[in-house]
Amino acid sequence: MTSRPVPRILLYTLLTVATALVAGRCWAAPQDFSFGVINHALAGSAGEEKLRREIAETDADNLAFVVVNGIKSPSESCDDNLYSQRHEMLSQAQNGIFLSLAGSDWITCRDRENRSDAIERLARMRDIFYAGEFSLGATRLPMLRQSLTPKFRSYAENTRWEVGNVLFATVNLPAGNNHFLLDGGRNNEFEDRLIANRNWLQHLFAFAALKKSAAIVFFSDGNPFGPPPRRSFFRTQRDGFAETRRLFSELAGKFPGRVLVVHAQAPKAKAPAHILWTGNLGNVGVGERWLKVVVDDHLPQLFAVADADGERR
Repeated sequence: MTSRPVPRILLYTLLTVATALVAGRCWAAPQDFSFGVINHALAGSAGEEKLRREIAETDADNLAFVVVNGIKSPSESCDDNLYSQRHEMLSQAQNGIFLSLAGSDWITCRDRENRSDAIERLARMRDIFYAGEFSLGATRLPMLRQSLTPKFRSYAENTRWEVGNVLFATVNLPAGNNHFLLDGGRNNEFEDRLIANRNWLQHLFAFAALKKSAAIVFFSDGNPFGPPPRRSFFRTQRDGFAETRRLFSELAGKFPGRVLVVHAQAPKAKAPAHILWTGNLGNVGVGERWLKVVVDDHLPQLFAVADADGERR
């Protein structure tokens, strides 16, 4: 008697349940908790020093996990040695570390002939940083990746995990107009990723609604709610975030909980970070210093930004 293959959707369901069981063994989340976000993309030439210092600072805090937005600044090299060194640095952190891919990690990379090396470097980042099923760092938090879906197997950087009754997720939205290029012809990377991200957002909102999650928190490099690019005298620059912005608004409008987008594009004025809310949809930018976000059921909007002294705003 021959056995029939297990249906793919059943495999995915079993994996989801198994991951939830593992999560229960590895991490018992408190009812109220905090998480940190490090914005490494603004680091300039002293990138490694800043990243190392802020990992040490977040290690010393009582955080559920830390999201690092980007492993290098645009001025640093794009070679495998730097990627491997930064992977080792993140792996040595005490907190669970999730990496939100930044445009500075791959878009600005050039080869020896000074040609764009972005697509090759994007593939290399995925190989090095997005191969496992757990967060980096000493605290091993389980996650699921969009790459589990065969149609989107390349998009391992889009990940999701849960703490308490909140769903967290990274989504690849690079700064710099979402990597929309003005070159003639098809914008392959942008257009393919647009389709993948639409599927990812729809999946996350459906999953959160099914689980009756209190909120969804997204981490991205670019700010999908920022002002559109300026028009030049010669041509109009397409808004690379237009479709994603509309989708966020549409899906959040149907979701009963809170939706928070944490991005790396802080206002130029060095004012204290705060969450901007429009209905149940909020966004906050991470500045030069790492950001601490509090999740507390007693807060009217569930989330608040806390400063180094613990004061909420």
